Amino acid sequence: MKPKKTKAKKATQKRKCGLCGKSRNLTKTNCCDNWICDDEYKYVIFSYARNSCHRNHNHYTLCAYHHTEQHDGDWKECAPCRRSFETEIYVWYGTNEYNFEKLPNPPAYEPTKCSQCGVIIVLSEDEYSSLGKEYFCGKCTQKRMRQRAHQTKSLEN
Repeated sequence: MKPKKTKAKKATQKRKCGLCGKSRNLTKTNCCDNWICDDEYKYVIFSYARNSCHRNHNHYTLCAYHHTEQHDGDWKECAPCRRSFETEIYVWYGTNEYNFEKLPNPPAYEPTKCSQCGVIIVLSEDEYSSLGKEYFCGKCTQKRMRQRAHQTKSLEN
C-alpha cells in the first residue's frame, strides 16, 4: 500500500486588528507596527466618541505619545513620558484597552477630587475643568461658569 500524500499546511496567520479582532480595512501603527483598524475617518470631530481603534490608540496611549514625541527607548521605561502626565492619566494611558501591550507595575495614585465639593473625578472619563493644580467636577464647573457670567454682566452694567 502506498503512503498517503499529505500537503503541508502553511501556518498562515490572518491579519487582524490587535484591539478589536476585525480583519478588514487594516493598517499598521506608526509607533509599534501592530495591525489596527484603518477607521479614523469614522471619528466625528468634537464628538469625543471612542469608536475608532486607530484614533483611540493614537490619542489615548503612552505608546503613541512616546513615538509622537520622539522619545528614545521603550515607552514602558521612559522618564520623560512619566513626567508628562498626572499619575492617574499616565496609568490610564499605559493600561487602558487601547494598548497592545500594558504598562507593567503601574504606580499607585490618590484619586483626583473636586477642589470645591470633594467628589472623586475619574480624569479619563468624567467631565471636569482645571485651574492650576485645582480640579473641578462637571457640576462645580457649571456653577463657576454661571458665577463668572453673572460677574461679567454686573461689570458691564
